[in-house]
Amino acid sequence: MSTRHGVRVLGSDDLEEFGALAGRDPVVNVFVLHRAATTRLEPRWLGGEMWGRYRDGELVAACHAGANIVPVQADEDDARVFAEKALSVHRTASTLVGRHEPVRAFWNQAARTWGRPRERRWLQPHLELRGAPAVEPDPGVRRTTRDDLETLYPACVAMYTEEVGISPEQGGSDLYRTRVAQLVSRGWSFARYDGDELVFKAEVACATGAAAQVQGVWVPPAHRGRGLATAGMAAVAALVQAEIAPTVSLYVNEWNTTARRAYARAGFVETARFSTVMF
Repeated sequence: MSTRHGVRVLGSDDLEEFGALAGRDPVVNVFVLHRAATTRLEPRWLGGEMWGRYRDGELVAACHAGANIVPVQADEDDARVFAEKALSVHRTASTLVGRHEPVRAFWNQAARTWGRPRERRWLQPHLELRGAPAVEPDPGVRRTTRDDLETLYPACVAMYTEEVGISPEQGGSDLYRTRVAQLVSRGWSFARYDGDELVFKAEVACATGAAAQVQGVWVPPAHRGRGLATAGMAAVAALVQAEIAPTVSLYVNEWNTTARRAYARAGFVETARFSTVMF
């Protein structure tokens, strides 16, 4: 059913049309394309809704509205319209993320009602590696197994806490442990060990046939400065390109110059700027 702004909830019948829209930029939109493929845009599986905006009967923009709010192929006007839609319902999202311009426009529309966010991260470089890595991959990087969880899971918690500022175990939930185990089972978790000690890790967060987005890149503080992230990311990229998707992407905080240098040395190049608002 349409709203006064030409916005309606998309469903499984709209999957092909949505795929064509998001497929205009399949690397930047890998998260929503992955979500569409795995949920068929069914709200019960999305844990939310996918909104579409139409002009003259054509789908021109969309917005993933679940735990993450993600504008899709949206200009600033589209983003403001999606923000009005979001303000009309109860907010369940913990994060607003995507290309900088629509995220900024969305937030400017919603900020007065939603109040002060926990954190805002503007102008995060979105990076891609399409060809071979620029450095020799670390041969010690491998897929993790369930036998690694005793050491892998604490490393994931430490990375998340350092990156986000709160522990994923806050409140006593086991959801984060379940998520880590799922990535391991799927073959989307990678690490290097020196003996029994984990010294580098990274995961694939989402993937399609065109692209895979990496998250959770982490080196324990005691092992930083050894080039582990550069060679480790080269190894992860090579493994992903061989078996999951031809293009590897990620986004990084603008202020994290150490990580940005490591990714650049590995061959990643900036293709866009993202922004993230955390609630």
